[in-house]
Amino acid sequence: MDSVAPKPLGQLGPLTALVIERLLVSDDVAAAKFGTASPIEDPVREAQVLEQVRQQAEAVGVNSQAAVAIFRDQITASKEVQRGLFARWTAHPDEVPTTRPDLSQIRGRLDQLTTALLAELKDTESLRNKPVACSVQLALAEVSGAAQEQLDTLHRQALRTATDSVCRPGGPGDQQSWPLL
Repeated sequence: MDSVAPKPLGQLGPLTALVIERLLVSDDVAAAKFGTASPIEDPVREAQVLEQVRQQAEAVGVNSQAAVAIFRDQITASKEVQRGLFARWTAHPDEVPTTRPDLSQIRGRLDQLTTALLAELKDTESLRNKPVACSVQLALAEVSGAAQEQLDTLHRQALRTATDSVCRPGGPGDQQSWPLL
């Protein structure tokens, strides 16, 4: 009998699982950058990523404004994790990772996650355009996913940041934000 790791619950469980996986990759990004000249903030790289997301979203039929908003949240959440880990490692040098991951390999993994996230955005578009139902499903997926992955406070907060735009309709010119519940 195969043992399958539990996934976040609900209709947004698969999307949330990918968001959590992307957040956990942020730990490797932080480890790659800590103690080097590589900054946490990289506006040029961020703009490139968001433009690629916009193009990929259009190519697969996902609302590009919604996709860019969601990926902007992903980037913001990643920077939250990196800043939190930098602070932790500065305060507790004994916790600094002993190996430095290769940033180019990490970017390859992030590219794979981008493709998978865009597919999930396409699959969940109808639900995500129903603010109340989306909010309920997102809350279920976030709570169950955070518990299953045993996310610490830093990563739980980053998860909330990373999913901030998931339940916004995201149509052209639509800037309305929907409350969780």
